[in-house]
Amino acid sequence: MTESEADLLAVLRELDDPEWLEWPQHYDRGATAARFGGLLTRLEGDFAARCTAEQDTQDSSAYGRVVVPADATVCGTRIVVCVSKFGSLALVCADNPGAFLGTEEAQAEGELDGADLAKVNRALVELGYVVVAEELLESDYDGPSRLPSHVQRPTWWARFLGFF
Repeated sequence: MTESEADLLAVLRELDDPEWLEWPQHYDRGATAARFGGLLTRLEGDFAARCTAEQDTQDSSAYGRVVVPADATVCGTRIVVCVSKFGSLALVCADNPGAFLGTEEAQAEGELDGADLAKVNRALVELGYVVVAEELLESDYDGPSRLPSHVQRPTWWARFLGFF
């Protein structure tokens, strides 16, 4: 299921509670860890490779990330999946967040194969994640939460995947 940018922005706004910056009010660390473990296992199976993972990130609204190694991808560029503590939001990017302005640019530059991207997106959706494009997350944040003073340019990324 592909959601429109307007629908995804509505999801971001719905999840944005100024009282709960680092995690949502009814955050279930165990359930989040279990889903994340399922994602790691799934991607390792789908790419037939050992993926690395960082999880339970402290002082951040991000839960963690899974990295599909470069040698397991068609284009030879690693794929990074970032997962938020909020609403099972997930981001897929080639190489690293910010290396390209989204997956379309990475594909256009020959750094991300469409079949590899589809494989990751399918795993995320089947595990109940909501995939949000990097372009949307990098757009200006205009929600009600007061982001930390070190955030120079407030974005939806800073709100749902940033450090506090």
